[in-house]
Amino acid sequence: MIELRPFDTIGAANHGWLDAHHHFSFADYHDPARTNWGRLRVWNDDTVAPRSGFPPHPHRDMEIVTYVRKGAITHRDSLGNEGRTGAGDVQVMSAGSGIVHSEFNLEDVDTTLFQIWILPDERGGEPGWGARPFPKGDRAGRFVTLASGIAGDDDALPIRADARVLGATVKAGDTVTYPTAAGRHAYLVPATGRIRVGDVEANARDGVAVTGLDTITVTALEDAELVLVDAA
Repeated sequence: MIELRPFDTIGAANHGWLDAHHHFSFADYHDPARTNWGRLRVWNDDTVAPRSGFPPHPHRDMEIVTYVRKGAITHRDSLGNEGRTGAGDVQVMSAGSGIVHSEFNLEDVDTTLFQIWILPDERGGEPGWGARPFPKGDRAGRFVTLASGIAGDDDALPIRADARVLGATVKAGDTVTYPTAAGRHAYLVPATGRIRVGDVEANARDGVAVTGLDTITVTALEDAELVLVDAA
């Protein structure tokens, strides 16, 4: 099954400093048909205005992956962690038994990002945070694992869930594949560019929900930057 979820059909809330779009039910947006996709619970497409952001707030029992598309986000938390994550790079926060953090765009331009929440395999545990660069050139023509809780994905940022977050860049006319399994839940969003998955065409920021397949084949109809979650 391949289901297109066009960008103009997902939830939206513009707070002035934050223009948020929700692929799944979140905050005041509720769609009973879009509450989660397997263990994938949240995929928010956020634009954060310059010199603004999220003040300190708590989380627990969630794996939160932030993929920065443009600009940068600066993180601070109750564990004393602080870091700036720039475009193309990724940060991961395992909320565990509880953590308080803030995220601000301290830049002079808009920051755009995907924030992805994945349900952990187990509740509780020590909270943690980490970030690292993932050069887009390393992802040219192939999926690279950015964050993972699956054994053997040693080069990825660790999360505590049976899931992977992957990225790829694909030139127009080229194809990339990803081996999955019929029982998994995959969710793909092109950050930029138009793509085709099977017989389904998707534009930038559309969601493509996939299940029941052994292989996902993506053809770029335009130069594209892809983010994919593969979850139990």
